[in-house]
Amino acid sequence: MTDAIHNLIEQYGLIAVFLGCVAEGESAALLGGFFAHQHVFVPWQAFLAAAGGAFAGDTLFFILGRSFADHPSVLKLKARPGFSQAYRLVSSHPNIFVLSNRYIYGLRLVGGIAAGFSSISVTRFVILNALSSAVWAALFGTIGYVFGLGAERIIGQALARHERLLVALTIGLGVAALAWLVAHAIAKKERGKEI
Repeated sequence: MTDAIHNLIEQYGLIAVFLGCVAEGESAALLGGFFAHQHVFVPWQAFLAAAGGAFAGDTLFFILGRSFADHPSVLKLKARPGFSQAYRLVSSHPNIFVLSNRYIYGLRLVGGIAAGFSSISVTRFVILNALSSAVWAALFGTIGYVFGLGAERIIGQALARHERLLVALTIGLGVAALAWLVAHAIAKKERGKEI
């Protein structure tokens, strides 16, 4: 069973890291770094998957805001908490906003839409987004890689390949569950402020 899971992760794991990083995917970048440390992924490929996913996600939301402003899905995202604050920030400090948007939890999706609504040029957005994506992927991928090193030292070097995989999957599920709980609590708090 674990060999089958290991083979699936080897074959499709980088695609999963890419897709996980398209949305708010810190846990996907962390897992990419962790699996790179466990020699399941090549480190530079895990970095490119995370950076590419982050870049593609933000660019997609920017294009949606810029080109499809009247679409019901975009209007729904525009109505989310934080959009007006994101729009204010991108209008007053576009460079800083694009470079830091992905680090502000809960604003990444609406931040991309807000940037699309703003007057920032496409070229400037793409360059700043590429730089921000690369730094973000390096940061979270490195944290995942270092965490893998720490886990190996704590658990011991005697871990077999499939045991490492199970530990990584358990950690990934735990991080995803914790991120969901934190996001749910923050969204509930934001809704309470708006009332």
